[in-house]
Formats: sequence, C-alpha cells, structure tokens
Amino acid sequence: MSTKEVPIASLLEEIMRLRKRLPSQLAADLGISHATIHRWLTGKDMPSTRSCLKLAEYSGIPLHKVLSITGHLPEMMEQVPAEWPEFREYAQQKYPKELDEDLITMIEDLIERRRDRRHEHRKGL
Repeated sequence: MSTKEVPIASLLEEIMRLRKRLPSQLAADLGISHATIHRWLTGKDMPSTRSCLKLAEYSGIPLHKVLSITGHLPEMMEQVPAEWPEFREYAQQKYPKELDEDLITMIEDLIERRRDRRHEHRKGL
C-alpha cells in the first residue's frame, strides 16, 4: 500500500518533513516505538486516540483533524453553514410529531432569556 493510499502516512511524512525528523526520531519524540511508527507509515495499524492526542500536541494540528484522518471521528465539515436555522424551523423538521407549537414557543422563550442573560453578563464584564 502506498503512502498516497494511507492518509495517516501522508500526515506523518509531512510532520517529519516540517520538523526535519526521521521516523525513529519521531518515535522517540512521541514516546512510542519505531516499529509502531513503521506500522502507521505502512498502513498496517492506526494510532490509538491517545497517540492521536500526542500527534496533535506535537504537530500543532487540531486534534479533530488527526482523529478524522485516523478514522476515529467521521470527517467533519470544514465550514459552518452560512446561516443556522431558527429553532422553530429546526424543531419542526427534526421533531414534527413530538413537539407541538406551544412547546416550541416555550423553548424559544427560554433560548431568548438565556441569550439576554449572556448579553447582560458580557456587558457587566
């Protein structure tokens, strides 16, 4: 399997290139064995979530990105939607039978009160 087919291998190679490290040096930096790095580079194994955390801290790459590359998290959208739907619209789509109009109105009021309290709190700081 080539490194082009193994996303973690490409990530590791990029980290090693940027830090000017050999696989054995990267292993020592991360506190893992050279054999483990070799298995990751060849696609025979994937880093655990604990190793993903070490890689993220070492490389400065966001943890969610490392976890996505290794398959521990589904790929996340890189961009936030241009506009989040209003609660009423969301609730009607997500829970059309469970929530009636009165409940939706009550929840909207609670959300608005919470926003007001946060806004007042920020003004006071």
